[in-house]
Amino acid sequence: MLGNTVWWQGELAQSYTHVQAALALYDPEQHRAQAVRYGQDSGVVCGILKAWLLWMLGYPDQALRSKEETLGLARRQAHPLTLALALLWSAMLHQLRREPQAAQAQAEEERALCAEQGFLWYRAWGLQPQGWALVEQGQAAEGLSQIREAIAAARTTGAGVGTSPWLLATLAEACGQAGQSAEGLRALEEALERVQAKEEHLYESEVYRLKGEMLLQQSTAQQGEAEEHLQQALAVARRQQAKSLEPRAAMSLARLWQRQGKRAAAHQLLAEVYGWFTEGFDTADLQEARALLDALA
Repeated sequence: MLGNTVWWQGELAQSYTHVQAALALYDPEQHRAQAVRYGQDSGVVCGILKAWLLWMLGYPDQALRSKEETLGLARRQAHPLTLALALLWSAMLHQLRREPQAAQAQAEEERALCAEQGFLWYRAWGLQPQGWALVEQGQAAEGLSQIREAIAAARTTGAGVGTSPWLLATLAEACGQAGQSAEGLRALEEALERVQAKEEHLYESEVYRLKGEMLLQQSTAQQGEAEEHLQQALAVARRQQAKSLEPRAAMSLARLWQRQGKRAAAHQLLAEVYGWFTEGFDTADLQEARALLDALA
């Protein structure tokens, strides 16, 4: 519970410490009954959270291995709600890694299980990674519709995740791909309100980055304001030690500086961020960062 709480607050290193401590105490046989009592197996929940944290902290390959191990544990538990949660969070990890086909496959399996078991809310939540995956694969209209449906379903039930900065940022990103920047900016404003009101800082860096990108998409006259948001995105990622969000903020800022003729500064910024990594070089973010570094050299 501590690990989950500080995770949403953006305290990643602290969350990782709690999750590791919980996993050290976990015994699949001894704690099997907890899945019935609390609705989910604690080892699976901690394992998936560990995978997310590893990705955020800059270890995408270790994150994927942790996810696969935990999903295997969930399949062995014979507890449908635990498996549904594991599949949903697995799909969202693939979303973080920018792997649309894998995200879609896990989301479709999760939604089929939820339909079979009557898990209506989790079935609706699965529309987020599924919709994102469709947008990334060129089906912007259908994907955007699914993300909107996920948000509407959450708000109908009163679930706080309906106004989560993560979900709203996913909506904004899809709006940007569909050329609907006005709706995207409204979603990001709501996300920033949530960050301040609920101290939900987990996806704060991406919210600022996407707002900067969307302002530039609207008008080149807004470069000053956009740069402020991109700088804020980078600062938040660094403060949270969210190493996998740093390249995204750095790339957005480097591209802006490139257009402004500040190639050397753009290259230095991105080279420092990219140079920290020791794994994950086949992931979309780091491949894109490498290509941009070559273009700036």
